[in-house]
Amino acid sequence: MQEIRADHSETVSMPPFLAQEFVHLYGPGDHEVRSFFAPGRANLIGEHIDYNGGLVMPAAVTLGIAAACRLRSDHLVRLHSSDDPLAVEIDLDRPIEPDPARGWGNYPAGVLRELFLQGVDLKGTDVLFTTTLPQGAGLSSSAAMEVLTAFSFLALAKAPASDLRAIALLCQKAENQFIGVNCGIMDQFAVALGKEDCALLLDCESQEYHYVPVALGAHALVIMNTSRQRRLADSKYNERRAECDAVLQLLGADAPRNGLVHALWSDVLCHVSDPVLRRRARHVISEQVRVEQACRVLAAGDLAAFGRLLTESHASLRDDYEVTGPHLDAIVSAALQTPGCLGARMTGAGFGGCAIALVEQAEIPDFTALVQSAYLAATGLEPAFYVTHAADGVHETTRKG
Repeated sequence: MQEIRADHSETVSMPPFLAQEFVHLYGPGDHEVRSFFAPGRANLIGEHIDYNGGLVMPAAVTLGIAAACRLRSDHLVRLHSSDDPLAVEIDLDRPIEPDPARGWGNYPAGVLRELFLQGVDLKGTDVLFTTTLPQGAGLSSSAAMEVLTAFSFLALAKAPASDLRAIALLCQKAENQFIGVNCGIMDQFAVALGKEDCALLLDCESQEYHYVPVALGAHALVIMNTSRQRRLADSKYNERRAECDAVLQLLGADAPRNGLVHALWSDVLCHVSDPVLRRRARHVISEQVRVEQACRVLAAGDLAAFGRLLTESHASLRDDYEVTGPHLDAIVSAALQTPGCLGARMTGAGFGGCAIALVEQAEIPDFTALVQSAYLAATGLEPAFYVTHAADGVHETTRKG
């Protein structure tokens, strides 16, 4: 059992604005204010194959959620967010149950309940969250909030924790059972286990993972926010899962036990006549191959080949899986027509949210200006851009000296 503690000798300054806002909100106190950070995530490649037993390649990004925390002398947990006026209060002496009136506070509440059930001696705490993640953009703000809560409360309690992998699984359980969202393991794993300049190659069936170097050199990842929230993502997500299950049923005795990604395309052609179901299966099977190819070309430092795989992934998601939509297609098309872009694709569930592009750093100012102009002309919406790279997972940013 690894113990998560915040007793390292290194000292990292808390962002001044966060400390000032915290003291303004909660006033002076007897305990130290400590701060923690959890990143968002962008799935580089391997989309919509997590629930089909596939390999995915997410990376933690430099955008994320910070939390300033200070212990209290009672058993109250008070939560505030710089980005939401709703204040949340949780009494640790009472059972923690889902409450619609708690709004965003149900995400940390669900994690606190899981920690309590695991025997962690939770302490009353004042918390202020602040985020640089755009809401509804598909960068896993909910997973970041969950992992951040678990990590910070374990550190404050000086409680033994299994490891970051166990924290990710605890947070997934909280979202499944407390929030009621049947998410997979990718988001929480990426947020907890992210590593600088690396992607996480995660087998969603076995939960085994290893790191893949993402040495971008003179390039950077540009997250392109369509400014269109993912309005159809949930319903289409359920629909696509049902379609993949239907393919497995049609495969009968030839259906692989460990997910549709392991099916043979020849078996699909033999057993599945419906053209829509064939297209769904083709995306799942081909996307798995692209993830495997991405590992090889990144290990070789071949960014041009990696960029081509990103673009091929988007085309498959557009034509075979049909989860992109006009806004994502417009911003990816604009990116691909702009000098300096090696490749681009949607990331996340689709139907809005974000896309990513691999861009030469020297070209980024012109790239963002040209894509913004083309996307605005096509959709009437103003996009937003975030230049980032693969970053570390959850960590403490203020430690005792």
